[in-house]
Amino acid sequence: MSRSLNKIMLIGNVGDDPDVRTTSSGTPVAKMSLATSRQWTNKDGSKQEKTEWHRLTVWGKLADVVKRYVKKGDRLYVEGRIEYSESESDGQKRYWTNVNVFEMVMLGGAPGGGGGGSSQSDTSPEAEVRSADRRPEPPITKPDDGILPF
Repeated sequence: MSRSLNKIMLIGNVGDDPDVRTTSSGTPVAKMSLATSRQWTNKDGSKQEKTEWHRLTVWGKLADVVKRYVKKGDRLYVEGRIEYSESESDGQKRYWTNVNVFEMVMLGGAPGGGGGGSSQSDTSPEAEVRSADRRPEPPITKPDDGILPF
């Protein structure tokens, strides 16, 4: 059997404060959006910009780090895998693309300063992120549990 790879790396800004909940089995899960932008100059010399929005899901100890430190506007580097899902509402199917995050680094220079403050403990958020359990939990099986979609 040949190997395959499903990995995505993104650097962007958090679109809104993360939504952190706990599954019925007690596993923390964080949902948030991340904006990435690209800029270019078209043929007539006009500057153009396009922003893409990515739906992120973070599980376990890393979700706890998100809850404690990540806020709207923070700049993040994330690594994860792309997952596709679908749900049905009122007889219409909706399709979702999601990034299941397994590594995250908080980057400075954004509004909110990366989430740290004077009340922060001796352990930096960056150290916690790197030491957090990187194995993602299994996905939530039913989208009607109030977590999916956001």
